[in-house]
Amino acid sequence: MEANETRSVFGKLLLEHRRAAGWTQGRLAEASGISVRALRELERGRARAAQQRSAEVLADALGLTGGDREFFLTVAKQGRRRNPALAAQIAATCALPAPTADLSGRESELEQLSAKVAEGGGVVAIVGQAGVGKTALAVTAADLWRAEFPDGSYAVDLRGMDEEPLSARAALDRLLRALDVAPGQVPASEAERSALLRMLLEGRQVLLLLDNAADEAQIRPLLVTGPGSLTLITCRRTLAGLEGARWLGLEPLSDGGATGLLAKIIGTDRVRAEPAAARELVELCGYLPLAVRIAGNRLATRPQWSVAQLADRLRDESTRLRALAAGDLQLRSAFDLSYRAVSPEARRLFRRLATVPGADFGLELAVVVSGAAHADVRDHLDELVDASLLQTTAEAERHQFHDLIRLFAEERFEAEEEPAARDTVLAHLLDKAAEAARLFYPKAPETGRFGSRDESARWLEAEGGNWVAAHRTAARKGRHREVRDLAIALHWYSDGRSAQRPWWEIFSLGAAAANALGDAGAEAKLLNFVGWACNVCLDDVEGAVAAHRRALDIAVRIGDEVEQTWASIYLGQVLRLIGQGDEAFEFAKRGYELADELPFWDGQTTARNMYGRALLNAGRHDEALAVHRAVLSDAERLAGDTYPGFHRLLKTLTLRAIGDVLGGLAEWREAAGHYRTSRWLAWEGDFDGLEVISAIREGRAWREAGAFEEARECLTLAVELSPGPSFSAWREQALAELALLSASS
Repeated sequence: MEANETRSVFGKLLLEHRRAAGWTQGRLAEASGISVRALRELERGRARAAQQRSAEVLADALGLTGGDREFFLTVAKQGRRRNPALAAQIAATCALPAPTADLSGRESELEQLSAKVAEGGGVVAIVGQAGVGKTALAVTAADLWRAEFPDGSYAVDLRGMDEEPLSARAALDRLLRALDVAPGQVPASEAERSALLRMLLEGRQVLLLLDNAADEAQIRPLLVTGPGSLTLITCRRTLAGLEGARWLGLEPLSDGGATGLLAKIIGTDRVRAEPAAARELVELCGYLPLAVRIAGNRLATRPQWSVAQLADRLRDESTRLRALAAGDLQLRSAFDLSYRAVSPEARRLFRRLATVPGADFGLELAVVVSGAAHADVRDHLDELVDASLLQTTAEAERHQFHDLIRLFAEERFEAEEEPAARDTVLAHLLDKAAEAARLFYPKAPETGRFGSRDESARWLEAEGGNWVAAHRTAARKGRHREVRDLAIALHWYSDGRSAQRPWWEIFSLGAAAANALGDAGAEAKLLNFVGWACNVCLDDVEGAVAAHRRALDIAVRIGDEVEQTWASIYLGQVLRLIGQGDEAFEFAKRGYELADELPFWDGQTTARNMYGRALLNAGRHDEALAVHRAVLSDAERLAGDTYPGFHRLLKTLTLRAIGDVLGGLAEWREAAGHYRTSRWLAWEGDFDGLEVISAIREGRAWREAGAFEEARECLTLAVELSPGPSFSAWREQALAELALLSASS
C-alpha cells in the first residue's frame, strides 16, 4: 500500500485502541507523555506514523500485549518507511532471475565456482565468448548458494553489449533503491553512491550478480567485497585489470554436455533414437549452449520432426546461410535458423525492432516500428518470444533483445529494410517525449495525446531509456532542431527529478544543437539549464557559474531580457555558494527588477524569492518578509493558473523562506508554524530534501520557543530521513540540534 495509506491505517488503529480503552486524547497523552496535538495528528493520518520509541510508549500506555502489540508496532514501522510498495517494486527489478531448468554439462564449472567461493567470497568473474552460457551458469550457481547469503541476493544486467551500457551510476541507483533507499535520498555522484552501497552492506552477507558487464571501469564502483559477501560477474571480456578477482574461463560444452543439454530440451528418448544425428546437430551448433538451445527448442515444439531432419536443414546453406563455424558465425547461423522459422510478419517486426534505441520496449514502440494493429503486433511478439528471438522483462508487456540477437536483428535490418525506416521510431520518441514534457510547464493544459499529466509522467518514466537514447542518436545524426526542442521541453519536468536522468548531458546536447542552428536565444536558455544541472545534479558550482555567465553574455548580446533575468536569478544563487556575496546580491536584485518580464509562474516567483533570500542575508528582515508574503499572496490569487503540484512546490519554498525571516526576528513560534506547513506540503509532494530541511528548521524553532517535545519529534524525523552521504550535512545539523535540545530540556 502507498505510504499515506499506511499512515492512515496506523491512525485508525490508534484511534480504535484508544476508544476501546474508553480514553480521551487527554487521558492517553497523560499516560504516554505524548502531546495531545501529536496524538490528534496521528489519529487524523496527517502525521507520519509514530517513531519507534513513541509507538512503544503508546503500546505500553494502552496495555497492548502479544499479537496486538506486535501488529501495532509493525504498522507504525511500515508507516515510517518511504513508499514501501514502491520499494518492493524496485527491489523486484534487482531480484535474481529464475535459474535455467535444463542447464547441462556444467557440473565441473559449478564445482570450480563453489571452490572459489569457499576460498572466501570476494569477486569471481565468469568470462568467455558470446553464447557460451555465462549467464545461465551464474544464475544457476547464485540460486544454489542463495541460502548462504542470508542478507540478500541481488542481480543487475549491466548491458555491456549495448551502444550505451548501463552506467555504474545508474546501476548503483537501482541497487540502492532495492535496498530501500528512497529516490530522493540517493546521492547524486557515482562516488557517493558507491560509498553508500558499501556502507549499507558492511558486515552483511550478500550475493550480488553483475551480469553482462562492459569493462573494469563499469564494475569497480559496484563491487561488494566484504568477508561474507560474493560478487559474481559475467563478461565477454577477460577483465584482466580487475584487482582482487578470481576468474573462471568458460569454454563451449563438451560433446556429451551439449548432447545432454539437447536431451533435456527434447527428451532422452528422441536422442537415444537418433544418437548419430544428435551428435552431428550439436557439432553443427558449435557446442555453444545458446545455439544448442535454439535448435532444441525448434525440435521440442515440433514433435513430428526427427533430429536428422533438423540436422539436414543445418547442412543446407539455404536454411543456414552458412555452415556453422567457430566464433560468431555459429551464433549467426543459430539465430538465423530461429528467425527463418517465424512468420514473415514476425520477421519484419523482429528486424525493425532493432531500430529501438533503448534497452527494452513495450507494445507501443513495437506498433510504431511495424505499423501493424495492436492485436497483430502482440501476437508477433509472442511468436518471437517463443522462438527465443526476444525475451520478456520483469515488467509486464515489455520485451528486450539478448545483446547478441540484437546484433543479428541489426544485420537483418541492413539486409532487408530501407535505411529511412530507422527514423520512424526516432521521430516518434523525440516528438512524444517533448509533448509529454511540455505538460509540466506551469500553465500547460492537460490536452493532446496524454489523458493527464500523471499519464505523461508514467510514459516519460517507462520510456526514459528510449527517449534519452533517441536524443543522443539525434544529436549524432545532426538533427539539431529536434535535439534543441526536446531539451527545452524537458526544463520543468526536470525539476524535482534531478537524479533520474542525465540532465547535464541532455541540456548540453540541446545547447550545442542550438549553437549549430545559430539560435542564440535557445542557446542562452539551454546554457541556463546546463548551469542548473551543474549545480543541482553534479554539485559543480564553478561549472554552474561558467554556464550562467555564458548564457548572460549571449542574452545581453542579442537583447534577450528573459534569459538575462534567468541568468541573474541563477547567478544570485550560485555566486553566494562560492563566497561572492556582494555580486550575488546584485544579481539577485537585478533578477528581481527584471522579473516583470516573466510570467508569474514561469520564473517571476523564483526571482522574487531569491531576492527575498538576498535581503535576509543582508539583514533587511522587514523587506524580505514583505517580498515573500507578496509571493505567497499572489500564488494563492493565481493558483488556478497552474497545476496543483507546481503550486504546492512554490508554497513549500515560500513558506520555508518566511519561516527563515521570522526566525531571524526571533519570532520562533510563528516561524515553527510556517516550517510545519512547509514540511507537510513537501511530504505531500514527495519533495524529500525539502521535507528534511523544513523538519530541521521547525525543530530548531520549537527548541528556541521552549517546546521541547515538538522539537524532538521534528529533529528525530529529520535524522530518519537523512541516512545517505548526500544528506550527511543535514543529518549532522539535526543531530547537533538534538544535542542542544538535550542540554536545554
